[in-house]
Amino acid sequence: MLFVVAAMVTFNFYPITAILIILLALFNDLPIMTIAVDNTPVDPQPVRWDMRRVLTVSTVLGGVGVVETFLILALAKLWLHLDVAQIQTLIFLKLAVAGHLTLFVARSRGPFWARPWPAPAMIWSAVATKVLATLLVAFGLGLITPISWPLIGLVWGYAIVWVFIEDWAKLAVYRHLGHAGAHHTRFLNRLQEHLHPGA
Repeated sequence: MLFVVAAMVTFNFYPITAILIILLALFNDLPIMTIAVDNTPVDPQPVRWDMRRVLTVSTVLGGVGVVETFLILALAKLWLHLDVAQIQTLIFLKLAVAGHLTLFVARSRGPFWARPWPAPAMIWSAVATKVLATLLVAFGLGLITPISWPLIGLVWGYAIVWVFIEDWAKLAVYRHLGHAGAHHTRFLNRLQEHLHPGA
């Protein structure tokens, strides 16, 4: 919603139509449901929700998502000079592809490519819905304005680059919250020296 409002205020048009929002929800539901069977690390002790951590990580990932989507909108409008219908299709594909990639980023505290790897159900549901979304924007099928394969490739490449940026941001947040960042380590080492000068 932040992205939609920012786009409307800046460019004075809807960056995505109602039908595309409905399609996006349908494409997103299947991979999201597979979270229930995903492979995730299990803590040996009972775990309590750390809402500060949950809200911080989700806010950072959401903020990165808004920035990356707004930047590709600006690219499509100001540099590629696409018409409104093509931009809406491009934004739909970007949200469909990047949304599932964010799911892989958010599922663990470590790098998204590290073990434990996603459950097969999560991987194949994401692949299937991404392929369907890609075919839909390529051929339109009477529902949306199609875009060219080079534009589709641009969106995919853009989303893949940004998944690494999202993962870097997530890891930085976890380091900060776990007091494992460089400035935390320097401070704790300095504190240790003052408390135990002879050690």
